[in-house]
Amino acid sequence: MHALTNRFHFLFRSTKGLILVAIASISLATVFFGMLSGPMEEFGVKSWMVKNLGVSLLPQEREGRIIILYHTLAMAVVAIETYMITALVPMSKNQQANINATITIGYLTSFIFGLLFAYFGHNYVFHGLFIAGQSIVFLAGVMLTAVLWPWRKEYRIQDSERSRTRGGVDLERMAFFLMAVATLGSAIFGAVAGSMFGNGFESFLAEDIVREPFKTPLELAVIGHLHIMLTLIAVALTLILSRAYDFKGRLHKLAMPLMIVGTIIITLGVWAVVPFEAIAHVIINVGSFPVLVASLLLVYYGWKQSSDRRLAELNISKPNFWQRLKALLHDPVRFGTLWQMVYMNFVVTAVGIFMAIKLDEIIRKWPAREERIALTGHWHVLAGIIATIILLHYADMVGLKGRVRQVFGWVIIIFSDLAFGAVAVFETKRLFVDELSQQPLVDAVILLTDIGLASVLVALGALMFWRLIDLFKAKGLWKRELGEEVQETPEIVTAEPAGKEVLP
Repeated sequence: MHALTNRFHFLFRSTKGLILVAIASISLATVFFGMLSGPMEEFGVKSWMVKNLGVSLLPQEREGRIIILYHTLAMAVVAIETYMITALVPMSKNQQANINATITIGYLTSFIFGLLFAYFGHNYVFHGLFIAGQSIVFLAGVMLTAVLWPWRKEYRIQDSERSRTRGGVDLERMAFFLMAVATLGSAIFGAVAGSMFGNGFESFLAEDIVREPFKTPLELAVIGHLHIMLTLIAVALTLILSRAYDFKGRLHKLAMPLMIVGTIIITLGVWAVVPFEAIAHVIINVGSFPVLVASLLLVYYGWKQSSDRRLAELNISKPNFWQRLKALLHDPVRFGTLWQMVYMNFVVTAVGIFMAIKLDEIIRKWPAREERIALTGHWHVLAGIIATIILLHYADMVGLKGRVRQVFGWVIIIFSDLAFGAVAVFETKRLFVDELSQQPLVDAVILLTDIGLASVLVALGALMFWRLIDLFKAKGLWKRELGEEVQETPEIVTAEPAGKEVLP
């Protein structure tokens, strides 16, 4: 009984355990519902699941199913980021425990009962629990926002290396706070529209109405909600890495004001989609630029930090270009976490900007199906890159070492980028191949995408299997991580010192 209690404490009270449970939940859902995809349908897997597992896939309910699936996965990701924030940003132990417990109850309730309702018959008690879980997650967000309030005296800083006001207000904490406020407001932005489902407002996918000449305010609210929530998840992840990598100095003093200004502008731009659709996208693009610059400053700092540390280990005081590059690539987990933020600009940002600039000149002259493919791929690639960054950072947190660290890091980097790059080509294929000649290209990019994603899932499965086996060990890694958790100071929790890392 004592052994079970300890494992329960690790899984549901420690930061790394809570993150592990959330990643495992996402992994199981991804694998299970991935079996319902097109490739699996060709092998008969989808039909077998429908016949034998009670999966309900009525065509007229497709949009509703997808909406619930996306929300359950997104809330699990938000929970992961919340665990990281409460571990890295100073707050009392009770505050950390209360926030973590609240969001865990919320996302698991919504996750379990939302998927049961969507895919296994429509028991409306389950739908009520799905909504209740979302409400609890929102409550956790309110609690976190209150704790992140940056103007408390106890959270003021005097470190001249960190971005702060003259009065000592931590601008990084302010960026966290504003991100949390924007997330709560944007959640309400979508919830208002969602509350009208079944009251003359039907569920839909944003890519299906992109060419509708007139969109209702509720439809615009849903589209705005989709864009801003994914963006704010990326903003939160950037701030998490900033804190975890002990980002400081001149670049930090420049990056944090840019993050604050950019987050505010993007949020206001999205909220303006309903009353001022014509200019809202211009506002969003303006706000995206400072956030992009801030993220690239973090990348530069993190890469320099990693390479300098490796060069110091090798006693190389004046490295040439190749020595510095080799030192940077020595740790693929740390390199990849930041590289994915750079690669995102090639397969997401560049494609999105091109589509916006050439919308009327090129994109709207394509068949509607091609624009729909581009939009769907655009959002999925962004979500996928965010997932790989979280996965690599988690691998760094749990201290993968040696050859395992090397293999895991490079598999995630190479194969995910292969898949995302192939999707980017698939999105824009009409630029360089006509419909009659496209099939060889389509076959190639779909094959590369499948290979890339399958390899990432295998690496993820291996990581989860390792953690599962470790849980059965009396003195496994889980016990050491649980021990580290209870060594926190009684008043202020910073779970891990900023910048602490486990080198391979």
